[in-house]
Amino acid sequence: MQNDTDDLLRAVLTDVLGLKPGQAAGFTAQTGLFGALPELDSMAVANLLAEIEDRMGITIDDEDVDGDLLADYGSLLGFVAARREAA
Repeated sequence: MQNDTDDLLRAVLTDVLGLKPGQAAGFTAQTGLFGALPELDSMAVANLLAEIEDRMGITIDDEDVDGDLLADYGSLLGFVAARREAA
């Protein structure tokens, strides 16, 4: 499921943020997100999280959302993967 989650998350980031084709494919666990990607501003965060919930079939609570969650790709992927496994 981890690989499936990784592929889905890269697709969501590309679709919601309007990233260039293949841009998300190059993300590593250390790739910065919030504050590093100009496309991921405070307005885009809500849309991104809503789309992750819809496509992944998970719920993201307000208390889950902090600076660490969107700090880098690895943090976001780890969170989403854990939620999918628990669902």
